[in-house]
Amino acid sequence: MTATITLERSGTPADHDGFGRLLHAEWTKFRTVRGWMIAMVIAALVTVGISQLDHSSCGGQVTPGGPVIVGEGCSSPVGPGGEAVTDSFSFVRKPLAGNGSITVRMTSLTGLYSTSSGSPAGQGQASMKPGLQPWSKAGIMIKASTRPGSAYAAVMATGGRGVRMQYDYTGDIAGPPAAVSAASPRWLRLARSGDTVTGYESADGTHWSVVGAAHLARLPATVQAGLFATSPSVTQSLSQSIGGGTAGGGSTLATAVFDHVSLRGQRPGGAWTGGDTGGGAGNGGSPGPGFHQAAGAFTVTGSGDIAPNVPGSPGRGGTQAERTLLGAFGGLIAVIIVATMFMTAEYRRGLIRLTLAASPRRGRVLAAKAVVIGAVTFVAGLAGATAAFLLGERLLRSNGNYILPVSALTEVRVVAGTAAVLAVAAVLALALGAILRHGAGAVTVVIVAIVLPYFFTTAFSVLPAGLADWLLRVTPAAGFAIQQSIPQYSQVTASYTPANGDYPLAPWLGFAVLCAWAALALGVAAVLLRRRDA
Repeated sequence: MTATITLERSGTPADHDGFGRLLHAEWTKFRTVRGWMIAMVIAALVTVGISQLDHSSCGGQVTPGGPVIVGEGCSSPVGPGGEAVTDSFSFVRKPLAGNGSITVRMTSLTGLYSTSSGSPAGQGQASMKPGLQPWSKAGIMIKASTRPGSAYAAVMATGGRGVRMQYDYTGDIAGPPAAVSAASPRWLRLARSGDTVTGYESADGTHWSVVGAAHLARLPATVQAGLFATSPSVTQSLSQSIGGGTAGGGSTLATAVFDHVSLRGQRPGGAWTGGDTGGGAGNGGSPGPGFHQAAGAFTVTGSGDIAPNVPGSPGRGGTQAERTLLGAFGGLIAVIIVATMFMTAEYRRGLIRLTLAASPRRGRVLAAKAVVIGAVTFVAGLAGATAAFLLGERLLRSNGNYILPVSALTEVRVVAGTAAVLAVAAVLALALGAILRHGAGAVTVVIVAIVLPYFFTTAFSVLPAGLADWLLRVTPAAGFAIQQSIPQYSQVTASYTPANGDYPLAPWLGFAVLCAWAALALGVAAVLLRRRDA
């Protein structure tokens, strides 16, 4: 009788099964060291705890448990896209029912500015100097209503950016780079067809070119159409028409002159009406009447802006959502120490020889350690960041602070991105631990590469703007750009600096810089681990 022996094969490839066992072994090492597990819990708690130390207020509760009183200038209108906006200008208007158009000739755009803070109305025009802010603007507008934050489309001339079409606060389309004067007037036209508004411009009123078109969702049947003027506050230098140099901070005014005003379409009769829209929020309002009409010509004077509410722009309030995650840096330090020790402790105790004897493929050992420390850190970081975000926003709002609204997807990116930054930083620390084989040295290098650039460029702002931008482009600290919730807008005059929550790189690009550093360090560590004796 002949016996046949059949070898049973595992359904899992040997390499995959071996790496799985290696992952389990590294996880077992990690969780059995009580100090490391406690440190990860502390990292999460520190992230939450620091968020609860922010007691800055803008209003607040007069009595414990009482209603929250929002301070003056602490809130903002919300635009059609859900973003916080500034919507302050002088508007001379008539209702426009159904489809139609408005056409004007603009013969002048002049301005005034002040180098001291305060509203133009409070200062008086006599104390102001002639000059146009580059984003001073005037032209014609079709707007859903006079409610601040309502949908609109406008075609305009600006103080230093040529003819533009702007819509719904974030949209900006460049037209010809033409200036407006009595010798070189500009014709402007807006035409509505359903929910689409198209902007045109012309040098002679006969030959027209399209500047752009905007789709305004759910535009009401009857809208407001008319002339407008506005001018944002100045922060540093103004346009060349002022004479260059630094003007400090102060309010500005724009005055535009229009004639040949034509409004076509079904509309109720009546005279042109006008005044300030938005109450002058963000720039103190416009002084006196917003317009003057004589002999078929309109002179409109306005102050403020029609744009997204961006931190760092003068007179605009609001707190970014990522402010609640400042505690992540406390958690980061704990994570860096643990990740470094996860590698260097084996060298210090001589256990690395046993590890490499059990798994001769040294690159896989390093990969398994990276996966374990990255996953554990991400879980701890996500728990801490989520709690800090929710509790921190609640604390800020209880003190009357206005949180600039962002989409749910942006909130997820900010919170989960913070956890991902901690995880990648942990992998970087692990790799440096393998390279240097010295815990204190590796911890110092990571802190110098990540923590110090952040504090020098954001928390303390002690570095020149150019150097700060450079550090946040090339160092691993660029990864914290993932927390930026409010984008930068070219049409908004603002101080776009890290101290105001603005990074020189886009969120995912900054995170990619951190990942590139971690990948490079892992590659070097893998090479050295294979070449050097344990």
